[in-house]
Amino acid sequence: MYLAHTGRPDAPPRSPGARRRVPATVIALGAVSLVTDVSSEMVTAVLPLYLVLGLGLSPLQFGFLDGMFNGATALVRLLGGRLADRGGRHKRVAGAGYLLSALSRLGLLLADGATAGIAGSLAADRLGKGVRTAPRDALISLSGPPETLGRAFGVHRAMDTTGALLGPLAALAVLWATADAYDAVFAVSFCTGLLGVLLLVLYVPSAPSAPSAPSVPAAPSAPSTPAAASAPHVRPAPLARTALRDPAFRRILYAASLLGAATIGDSFLYLLIQRALDLPAALFPLLPLGAAAGYLLLAVPAGRIADRVGRRLPFLAGHAALLGAYAVLLLPAARPTLAVVPVLLAVFYASTDGVLMALAGPVLPAHRRAGGLAVLQTGQALARLLGAAGFGAAWTFWGQGPALWAAALALAAALAAAWRVLPAPTTAPDTAQEAP
Repeated sequence: MYLAHTGRPDAPPRSPGARRRVPATVIALGAVSLVTDVSSEMVTAVLPLYLVLGLGLSPLQFGFLDGMFNGATALVRLLGGRLADRGGRHKRVAGAGYLLSALSRLGLLLADGATAGIAGSLAADRLGKGVRTAPRDALISLSGPPETLGRAFGVHRAMDTTGALLGPLAALAVLWATADAYDAVFAVSFCTGLLGVLLLVLYVPSAPSAPSAPSVPAAPSAPSTPAAASAPHVRPAPLARTALRDPAFRRILYAASLLGAATIGDSFLYLLIQRALDLPAALFPLLPLGAAAGYLLLAVPAGRIADRVGRRLPFLAGHAALLGAYAVLLLPAARPTLAVVPVLLAVFYASTDGVLMALAGPVLPAHRRAGGLAVLQTGQALARLLGAAGFGAAWTFWGQGPALWAAALALAAALAAAWRVLPAPTTAPDTAQEAP
Protein backbone atom coordinates (compact mmCIF):
# COMPACT_ATOMS: atom_id res chain seq x y z
CA MET A 1 0.00 0.00 0.00
CA TYR A 2 1.45 3.35 -1.06
CA LEU A 3 1.22 6.27 1.34
CA ALA A 4 4.47 8.09 0.65
CA HIS A 5 7.75 7.47 -1.07
CA THR A 6 10.48 7.19 1.52
CA GLY A 7 13.54 7.08 -0.73
CA ARG A 8 14.67 3.69 0.60
CA PRO A 9 16.97 1.41 -1.41
CA ASP A 10 14.15 -1.11 -1.96
CA ALA A 11 11.97 1.47 -3.74
CA PRO A 12 11.68 1.34 -7.56
CA PRO A 13 14.66 3.05 -9.20
CA ARG A 14 14.18 6.47 -10.69
CA SER A 15 15.34 7.29 -14.16
CA PRO A 16 17.66 10.29 -14.56
CA GLY A 17 15.12 11.98 -16.84
CA ALA A 18 12.42 11.62 -14.20
CA ARG A 19 14.61 13.58 -11.81
CA ARG A 20 15.28 16.47 -14.15
CA ARG A 21 12.20 16.90 -16.32
CA VAL A 22 8.68 17.95 -15.45
CA PRO A 23 6.01 16.55 -17.82
CA ALA A 24 4.69 18.96 -20.45
CA THR A 25 1.15 18.39 -19.19
CA VAL A 26 2.15 19.78 -15.79
CA ILE A 27 3.73 22.88 -17.36
CA ALA A 28 0.69 23.53 -19.57
CA LEU A 29 -1.73 23.12 -16.67
CA GLY A 30 0.50 25.36 -14.59
CA ALA A 31 0.22 28.11 -17.20
CA VAL A 32 -3.58 27.75 -17.24
CA SER A 33 -3.70 27.90 -13.45
CA LEU A 34 -1.39 30.93 -13.39
CA VAL A 35 -3.65 32.98 -15.63
CA THR A 36 -6.83 31.73 -13.97
CA ASP A 37 -5.46 32.52 -10.52
CA VAL A 38 -4.72 36.09 -11.57
CA SER A 39 -8.40 36.35 -12.44
CA SER A 40 -9.55 34.67 -9.23
CA GLU A 41 -7.23 36.47 -6.83
CA MET A 42 -8.17 39.86 -8.24
CA VAL A 43 -11.62 39.20 -6.81
CA THR A 44 -10.47 37.38 -3.68
CA ALA A 45 -8.09 40.22 -2.73
CA VAL A 46 -10.80 42.87 -2.68
CA LEU A 47 -13.75 40.73 -1.62
CA PRO A 48 -13.40 41.01 2.20
CA LEU A 49 -12.86 44.75 1.87
CA TYR A 50 -15.84 45.05 -0.48
CA LEU A 51 -18.19 43.00 1.68
CA VAL A 52 -17.22 43.97 5.22
CA LEU A 53 -16.05 47.56 4.82
CA GLY A 54 -17.96 48.51 1.66
CA LEU A 55 -21.33 46.76 2.13
CA GLY A 56 -21.21 46.55 5.93
CA LEU A 57 -21.65 42.80 6.35
CA SER A 58 -21.13 41.37 9.84
CA PRO A 59 -18.39 38.82 10.51
CA LEU A 60 -21.10 36.13 10.75
CA GLN A 61 -22.49 37.01 7.30
CA PHE A 62 -19.01 37.18 5.83
CA GLY A 63 -18.18 33.83 7.43
CA PHE A 64 -21.04 32.12 5.62
CA LEU A 65 -20.19 33.79 2.32
CA ASP A 66 -16.51 32.95 2.74
CA GLY A 67 -17.45 29.37 3.49
CA MET A 68 -19.56 29.30 0.36
CA PHE A 69 -16.65 30.75 -1.61
CA ASN A 70 -14.42 27.94 -0.39
CA GLY A 71 -16.67 24.93 -0.06
CA ALA A 72 -20.44 25.30 -0.24
CA THR A 73 -20.55 23.77 -3.72
CA ALA A 74 -17.88 21.18 -2.95
CA LEU A 75 -20.23 18.28 -3.61
CA VAL A 76 -20.04 19.05 -7.34
CA ARG A 77 -16.44 17.82 -7.23
CA LEU A 78 -17.80 14.29 -7.05
CA LEU A 79 -19.72 14.84 -10.27
CA GLY A 80 -16.71 16.42 -11.96
CA GLY A 81 -14.45 13.57 -10.95
CA ARG A 82 -16.90 10.89 -12.06
CA LEU A 83 -17.49 12.56 -15.43
CA ALA A 84 -13.75 12.94 -15.99
CA ASP A 85 -13.09 9.26 -15.27
CA ARG A 86 -15.65 8.16 -17.85
CA GLY A 87 -13.67 7.80 -21.04
CA GLY A 88 -10.77 9.90 -19.77
CA ARG A 89 -12.56 13.23 -20.37
CA HIS A 90 -10.34 15.12 -17.96
CA LYS A 91 -9.63 18.07 -20.23
CA ARG A 92 -13.23 18.68 -21.29
CA VAL A 93 -14.58 18.55 -17.76
CA ALA A 94 -11.81 20.80 -16.45
CA GLY A 95 -12.41 23.26 -19.31
CA ALA A 96 -16.11 23.51 -18.44
CA GLY A 97 -15.17 24.37 -14.87
CA TYR A 98 -12.67 27.05 -15.91
CA LEU A 99 -15.26 28.62 -18.22
CA LEU A 100 -17.95 28.70 -15.53
CA SER A 101 -15.60 30.43 -13.09
CA ALA A 102 -14.76 33.06 -15.70
CA LEU A 103 -18.42 33.71 -16.41
CA SER A 104 -19.16 34.12 -12.70
CA ARG A 105 -17.33 37.46 -12.79
CA LEU A 106 -20.17 38.80 -14.91
CA GLY A 107 -22.52 37.90 -12.07
CA LEU A 108 -20.53 40.11 -9.71
CA LEU A 109 -20.84 42.95 -12.21
CA LEU A 110 -24.61 42.52 -12.43
CA ALA A 111 -25.19 41.97 -8.69
CA ASP A 112 -24.80 45.71 -7.99
CA GLY A 113 -24.07 45.15 -4.30
CA ALA A 114 -26.99 42.80 -3.64
CA THR A 115 -25.96 40.09 -1.17
CA ALA A 116 -28.03 37.43 -2.91
CA GLY A 117 -26.47 38.23 -6.28
CA ILE A 118 -22.96 38.19 -4.82
CA ALA A 119 -23.63 34.87 -3.09
CA GLY A 120 -24.92 33.40 -6.35
CA SER A 121 -21.86 34.57 -8.24
CA LEU A 122 -19.51 33.16 -5.62
CA ALA A 123 -21.41 29.87 -5.73
CA ALA A 124 -21.01 29.77 -9.52
CA ASP A 125 -17.29 30.43 -9.20
CA ARG A 126 -16.88 27.65 -6.63
CA LEU A 127 -19.03 25.38 -8.80
CA GLY A 128 -16.55 25.88 -11.61
CA LYS A 129 -13.61 25.31 -9.29
CA GLY A 130 -15.24 22.18 -7.93
CA VAL A 131 -15.78 20.77 -11.41
CA ARG A 132 -12.25 21.43 -12.65
CA THR A 133 -10.03 20.68 -9.65
CA ALA A 134 -10.19 16.87 -9.52
CA PRO A 135 -9.77 16.36 -13.31
CA ARG A 136 -6.85 18.79 -13.34
CA ASP A 137 -5.12 17.11 -10.40
CA ALA A 138 -5.79 13.71 -11.93
CA LEU A 139 -4.04 14.84 -15.13
CA ILE A 140 -1.04 15.90 -13.05
CA SER A 141 -1.07 12.67 -11.05
CA LEU A 142 -1.20 10.55 -14.21
CA SER A 143 1.48 12.50 -16.07
CA GLY A 144 4.51 10.98 -14.38
CA PRO A 145 5.81 8.22 -12.08
CA PRO A 146 4.43 8.12 -8.51
CA GLU A 147 7.80 8.79 -6.88
CA THR A 148 8.03 12.25 -8.51
CA LEU A 149 4.48 13.45 -7.85
CA GLY A 150 5.52 15.71 -5.00
CA ARG A 151 7.77 17.68 -7.33
CA ALA A 152 5.17 17.71 -10.14
CA PHE A 153 2.50 19.12 -7.85
CA GLY A 154 5.04 21.54 -6.40
CA VAL A 155 5.85 22.93 -9.86
CA HIS A 156 2.15 23.28 -10.69
CA ARG A 157 1.36 24.94 -7.36
CA ALA A 158 4.32 27.31 -7.79
CA MET A 159 2.98 28.46 -11.15
CA ASP A 160 -0.52 28.67 -9.71
CA THR A 161 0.81 30.78 -6.85
CA THR A 162 2.53 33.12 -9.28
CA GLY A 163 -0.97 34.00 -10.42
CA ALA A 164 -2.03 34.42 -6.79
CA LEU A 165 0.88 36.82 -6.34
CA LEU A 166 0.04 38.86 -9.44
CA GLY A 167 -3.72 38.93 -8.85
CA PRO A 168 -3.78 41.30 -5.85
CA LEU A 169 -1.25 43.57 -7.59
CA ALA A 170 -3.51 43.71 -10.64
CA ALA A 171 -6.54 44.45 -8.43
CA LEU A 172 -4.66 47.23 -6.66
CA ALA A 173 -3.57 48.71 -9.99
CA VAL A 174 -7.13 48.66 -11.33
CA LEU A 175 -8.52 50.23 -8.15
CA TRP A 176 -5.86 52.93 -8.28
CA ALA A 177 -6.49 53.67 -11.95
CA THR A 178 -10.29 53.76 -11.59
CA ALA A 179 -10.63 55.50 -8.21
CA ASP A 180 -11.79 52.42 -6.28
CA ALA A 181 -14.21 51.13 -8.92
CA TYR A 182 -14.81 47.51 -7.92
CA ASP A 183 -16.77 46.86 -11.13
CA ALA A 184 -13.60 47.49 -13.13
CA VAL A 185 -11.80 44.81 -11.10
CA PHE A 186 -14.59 42.33 -11.88
CA ALA A 187 -14.50 43.18 -15.61
CA VAL A 188 -10.72 42.74 -15.91
CA SER A 189 -10.98 39.50 -13.93
CA PHE A 190 -13.56 38.19 -16.41
CA CYS A 191 -11.34 38.87 -19.42
CA THR A 192 -8.34 37.26 -17.74
CA GLY A 193 -10.38 34.16 -16.91
CA LEU A 194 -11.35 33.75 -20.56
CA LEU A 195 -7.66 33.85 -21.50
CA GLY A 196 -7.03 30.92 -19.14
CA VAL A 197 -9.75 28.89 -20.88
CA LEU A 198 -8.13 29.61 -24.24
CA LEU A 199 -4.74 28.39 -22.99
CA LEU A 200 -6.34 25.17 -21.79
CA VAL A 201 -7.96 24.52 -25.17
CA LEU A 202 -4.77 25.19 -27.13
CA TYR A 203 -1.97 23.69 -25.03
CA VAL A 204 -3.26 21.03 -22.63
CA PRO A 205 -3.40 17.57 -24.23
CA SER A 206 -6.71 15.75 -24.18
CA ALA A 207 -5.18 12.68 -22.52
CA PRO A 208 -2.48 12.44 -19.85
CA SER A 209 0.99 11.42 -20.90
CA ALA A 210 0.70 8.37 -18.69
CA PRO A 211 -2.11 5.91 -19.46
CA SER A 212 -5.44 7.09 -18.12
CA ALA A 213 -6.63 3.56 -17.60
CA PRO A 214 -4.70 0.76 -15.98
CA SER A 215 -3.16 -1.94 -18.07
CA VAL A 216 -4.58 -5.38 -17.47
CA PRO A 217 -3.37 -8.79 -18.51
CA ALA A 218 -4.53 -10.08 -21.84
CA ALA A 219 -7.78 -12.04 -21.61
CA PRO A 220 -9.64 -14.24 -24.07
CA SER A 221 -11.82 -12.28 -26.45
CA ALA A 222 -14.81 -14.52 -25.79
CA PRO A 223 -16.17 -16.05 -22.60
CA SER A 224 -14.98 -19.56 -21.92
CA THR A 225 -18.44 -20.85 -21.02
CA PRO A 226 -22.00 -20.17 -22.17
CA ALA A 227 -22.92 -19.17 -18.65
CA ALA A 228 -20.26 -16.51 -18.66
CA ALA A 229 -21.45 -15.27 -22.04
CA SER A 230 -24.98 -14.80 -20.77
CA ALA A 231 -24.00 -13.25 -17.46
CA PRO A 232 -25.51 -9.78 -17.00
CA HIS A 233 -23.27 -6.74 -16.98
CA VAL A 234 -22.37 -5.76 -13.44
CA ARG A 235 -22.47 -2.02 -12.86
CA PRO A 236 -19.48 -0.62 -10.98
CA ALA A 237 -19.97 0.36 -7.38
CA PRO A 238 -20.52 4.05 -6.64
CA LEU A 239 -17.27 5.98 -6.67
CA ALA A 240 -17.36 7.11 -3.04
CA ARG A 241 -18.03 3.57 -1.83
CA THR A 242 -15.20 2.20 -3.99
CA ALA A 243 -12.65 4.78 -2.79
CA LEU A 244 -13.62 4.40 0.85
CA ARG A 245 -12.99 0.65 0.75
CA ASP A 246 -9.26 1.34 0.76
CA PRO A 247 -8.11 1.77 4.39
CA ALA A 248 -5.17 4.00 3.41
CA PHE A 249 -7.44 6.36 1.49
CA ARG A 250 -9.92 6.43 4.38
CA ARG A 251 -7.19 7.48 6.79
CA ILE A 252 -6.03 10.25 4.47
CA LEU A 253 -9.63 11.47 4.08
CA TYR A 254 -10.31 11.44 7.82
CA ALA A 255 -7.10 13.32 8.62
CA ALA A 256 -7.66 15.97 5.92
CA SER A 257 -11.28 16.51 7.03
CA LEU A 258 -10.35 16.85 10.71
CA LEU A 259 -7.68 19.40 9.94
CA GLY A 260 -9.90 21.23 7.45
CA ALA A 261 -12.60 21.73 10.09
CA ALA A 262 -10.05 23.59 12.24
CA THR A 263 -8.92 25.87 9.35
CA ILE A 264 -10.62 29.25 9.59
CA GLY A 265 -9.55 30.68 6.23
CA ASP A 266 -7.01 33.27 5.12
CA SER A 267 -9.53 36.08 4.79
CA PHE A 268 -10.27 35.99 8.50
CA LEU A 269 -6.56 36.04 9.33
CA TYR A 270 -6.01 39.09 7.14
CA LEU A 271 -9.04 40.82 8.67
CA LEU A 272 -7.58 40.13 12.13
CA ILE A 273 -4.26 41.68 11.06
CA GLN A 274 -6.01 44.70 9.54
CA ARG A 275 -8.02 45.34 12.69
CA ALA A 276 -5.23 44.64 15.17
CA LEU A 277 -2.81 47.03 13.46
CA ASP A 278 -5.46 49.47 12.22
CA LEU A 279 -4.08 49.34 8.69
CA PRO A 280 -5.50 51.64 6.02
CA ALA A 281 -8.16 49.93 3.92
CA ALA A 282 -6.19 50.64 0.75
CA LEU A 283 -3.40 48.31 1.96
CA PHE A 284 -5.70 45.35 2.58
CA PRO A 285 -5.28 43.80 -0.93
CA LEU A 286 -1.50 43.69 -0.31
CA LEU A 287 -1.72 41.43 2.75
CA PRO A 288 -1.88 38.12 0.79
CA LEU A 289 1.23 39.00 -1.22
CA GLY A 290 3.69 37.85 1.45
CA ALA A 291 2.09 34.42 1.73
CA ALA A 292 1.87 34.09 -2.05
CA ALA A 293 5.54 35.00 -2.51
CA GLY A 294 6.60 32.54 0.18
CA TYR A 295 4.45 29.79 -1.29
CA LEU A 296 5.96 30.45 -4.71
CA LEU A 297 9.47 29.95 -3.30
CA LEU A 298 8.64 26.95 -1.10
CA ALA A 299 6.25 24.87 -3.24
CA VAL A 300 8.86 23.02 -5.31
CA PRO A 301 11.34 22.43 -2.42
CA ALA A 302 8.47 21.18 -0.23
CA GLY A 303 7.41 18.77 -2.97
CA ARG A 304 10.94 17.45 -3.38
CA ILE A 305 11.31 16.98 0.37
CA ALA A 306 7.99 15.13 0.48
CA ASP A 307 9.19 12.80 -2.28
CA ARG A 308 12.32 12.01 -0.29
CA VAL A 309 11.14 11.74 3.34
CA GLY A 310 7.50 10.77 2.85
CA ARG A 311 4.45 12.97 2.50
CA ARG A 312 2.86 12.39 5.91
CA LEU A 313 5.33 14.43 7.96
CA PRO A 314 5.36 17.56 5.70
CA PHE A 315 1.55 17.50 5.60
CA LEU A 316 1.32 17.54 9.40
CA ALA A 317 4.16 20.05 9.75
CA GLY A 318 2.31 22.45 7.45
CA HIS A 319 -0.70 22.44 9.77
CA ALA A 320 1.64 23.01 12.72
CA ALA A 321 2.79 26.17 10.91
CA LEU A 322 -0.85 27.27 10.60
CA LEU A 323 -1.25 26.73 14.34
CA GLY A 324 1.78 28.98 14.78
CA ALA A 325 0.00 31.69 12.76
CA TYR A 326 -2.99 31.47 15.10
CA ALA A 327 -0.63 31.76 18.09
CA VAL A 328 1.07 34.85 16.68
CA LEU A 329 -2.28 36.58 16.22
CA LEU A 330 -3.14 35.83 19.85
CA LEU A 331 -0.10 37.83 20.98
CA PRO A 332 -0.26 41.61 21.49
CA ALA A 333 -0.47 43.39 18.14
CA ALA A 334 2.88 44.46 16.69
CA ARG A 335 4.28 45.28 13.27
CA PRO A 336 6.28 42.01 13.02
CA THR A 337 2.92 40.26 12.73
CA LEU A 338 2.81 41.42 9.14
CA ALA A 339 5.93 39.39 8.38
CA VAL A 340 5.46 36.32 10.57
CA VAL A 341 1.87 35.37 9.73
CA PRO A 342 2.30 35.41 5.90
CA VAL A 343 5.51 33.34 6.24
CA LEU A 344 3.71 30.73 8.32
CA LEU A 345 0.84 30.67 5.85
CA ALA A 346 3.32 30.12 3.02
CA VAL A 347 4.82 27.14 4.85
CA PHE A 348 1.32 25.80 5.50
CA TYR A 349 0.23 25.85 1.86
CA ALA A 350 3.56 24.66 0.44
CA SER A 351 3.55 21.66 2.79
CA THR A 352 -0.09 20.64 2.43
CA ASP A 353 -1.80 21.60 -0.83
CA GLY A 354 0.05 19.63 -3.50
CA VAL A 355 1.52 17.23 -0.94
CA LEU A 356 -1.96 15.97 -0.02
CA MET A 357 -2.73 15.20 -3.67
CA ALA A 358 0.64 13.46 -4.07
CA LEU A 359 -0.08 11.47 -0.91
CA ALA A 360 -3.51 10.28 -2.02
CA GLY A 361 -3.07 9.92 -5.79
CA PRO A 362 -1.03 6.70 -5.96
CA VAL A 363 -3.37 5.03 -3.46
CA LEU A 364 -6.14 5.22 -6.09
CA PRO A 365 -6.26 3.18 -9.33
CA ALA A 366 -5.60 5.23 -12.45
CA HIS A 367 -9.06 4.70 -13.97
CA ARG A 368 -10.67 6.15 -10.82
CA ARG A 369 -8.02 8.74 -9.96
CA ALA A 370 -10.09 11.87 -10.66
CA GLY A 371 -13.13 10.59 -8.80
CA GLY A 372 -11.13 9.48 -5.78
CA LEU A 373 -9.36 12.83 -5.53
CA ALA A 374 -12.77 14.48 -5.82
CA VAL A 375 -13.98 12.54 -2.77
CA LEU A 376 -10.93 13.75 -0.82
CA GLN A 377 -11.30 17.36 -1.97
CA THR A 378 -15.02 17.34 -1.18
CA GLY A 379 -14.47 16.11 2.36
CA GLN A 380 -11.80 18.72 2.97
CA ALA A 381 -13.83 21.55 1.44
CA LEU A 382 -16.97 20.72 3.43
CA ALA A 383 -14.90 20.60 6.59
CA ARG A 384 -13.44 24.02 5.79
CA LEU A 385 -16.95 25.35 5.16
CA LEU A 386 -17.89 24.32 8.70
CA GLY A 387 -14.68 25.82 10.03
CA ALA A 388 -15.23 29.21 8.34
CA ALA A 389 -18.90 29.41 9.34
CA GLY A 390 -18.11 28.32 12.88
CA PHE A 391 -15.36 30.88 13.32
CA GLY A 392 -17.59 33.63 11.92
CA ALA A 393 -20.32 32.71 14.40
CA ALA A 394 -17.83 32.55 17.30
CA TRP A 395 -16.40 35.96 16.36
CA THR A 396 -19.90 37.47 16.21
CA PHE A 397 -21.09 36.08 19.57
CA TRP A 398 -17.85 35.82 21.61
CA GLY A 399 -15.52 38.36 20.05
CA GLN A 400 -12.41 37.85 17.98
CA GLY A 401 -10.08 36.91 20.87
CA PRO A 402 -12.09 33.98 22.29
CA ALA A 403 -12.96 32.83 18.77
CA LEU A 404 -9.28 32.65 17.81
CA TRP A 405 -8.44 30.78 21.03
CA ALA A 406 -11.15 28.23 20.20
CA ALA A 407 -9.77 27.83 16.66
CA ALA A 408 -6.22 27.30 17.96
CA LEU A 409 -7.34 24.65 20.45
CA ALA A 410 -9.41 22.90 17.78
CA LEU A 411 -6.45 22.81 15.38
CA ALA A 412 -4.13 21.46 18.09
CA ALA A 413 -6.61 18.67 18.83
CA ALA A 414 -7.04 17.93 15.11
CA LEU A 415 -3.24 17.71 14.68
CA ALA A 416 -2.98 15.19 17.50
CA ALA A 417 -5.78 13.10 15.99
CA ALA A 418 -4.29 13.29 12.47
CA TRP A 419 -0.91 12.12 13.82
CA ARG A 420 -2.64 8.97 15.02
CA VAL A 421 -4.85 8.51 11.95
CA LEU A 422 -2.12 8.88 9.31
CA PRO A 423 0.25 5.92 9.67
CA ALA A 424 3.95 6.30 9.05
CA PRO A 425 4.94 4.82 5.66
CA THR A 426 6.44 1.38 5.98
CA THR A 427 6.33 0.02 2.44
CA ALA A 428 7.47 1.02 -1.01
CA PRO A 429 5.01 2.07 -3.72
CA ASP A 430 2.72 -0.76 -4.68
CA THR A 431 2.34 -0.95 -8.41
CA ALA A 432 -0.55 -3.35 -7.99
CA GLN A 433 -2.68 -0.39 -6.98
CA GLU A 434 -2.99 0.48 -10.66
CA ALA A 435 -4.93 -2.68 -11.48
CA PRO A 436 -8.70 -2.37 -11.41
